[in-house]
Amino acid sequence: MISSKQLADIRQDYTLKTFSEEDVLENPLEQFKLWLHEAITAQVHEPNAMTLSTLRFDGRPTGRVVLLKGLNEDGLVFYTNYDSDKGKQLMSNPFASLVFFWPELQRQIRVEGHVKKVTEKESDEYFFSRPIESQIGAHASPQSQPLAGRHVIEERLKELQELFKEKPLIRPRHWGGYVLIPDQFEFWQGRASRLHDRFRWTLKQGEKSHWDCTRLAP
Repeated sequence: MISSKQLADIRQDYTLKTFSEEDVLENPLEQFKLWLHEAITAQVHEPNAMTLSTLRFDGRPTGRVVLLKGLNEDGLVFYTNYDSDKGKQLMSNPFASLVFFWPELQRQIRVEGHVKKVTEKESDEYFFSRPIESQIGAHASPQSQPLAGRHVIEERLKELQELFKEKPLIRPRHWGGYVLIPDQFEFWQGRASRLHDRFRWTLKQGEKSHWDCTRLAP
């Protein structure tokens, strides 16, 4: 069994990169694209994996890892079952946060904002770009619902595989995309002695909206 002391003794000093005022871009979405490109180029494991946090109906926060599958003029896009726990929570409270962590680059990005569904066209285009097994899987899984056992979903999958040999495969109406429209970004670059570099961009609304960038204490 692992002890509290063993956990407390896990340490890593961050000396790989720096992030200064001279590096900061005016638009945080462009900064995000730059860091994402660098993560992909560095072959970070699943660079598009992100923790999505929403609020339950009792006000308690809940999180899970999902995959970033697009960037559009509004923001960051991911896809899921609209009837899942997260889908129901977003319907009740359409605000969420995303966290990317790339330990290979000693970097973290936090994004907060308003969430809305993408267009039917965008959902269709992405759905039919997926492997056929994933398309059928979206029909087979009543995401977040209790199951009597794995055999239930495996039997359902077999039924649907036979069904879609005879009928055209369509996107289920309960499955599609969301876009998180950001109003706040925070970029974190690990530094030595825990004196990390942190910058927060906040969207200032007004006659002409603009992003305000501030360095934060680590």
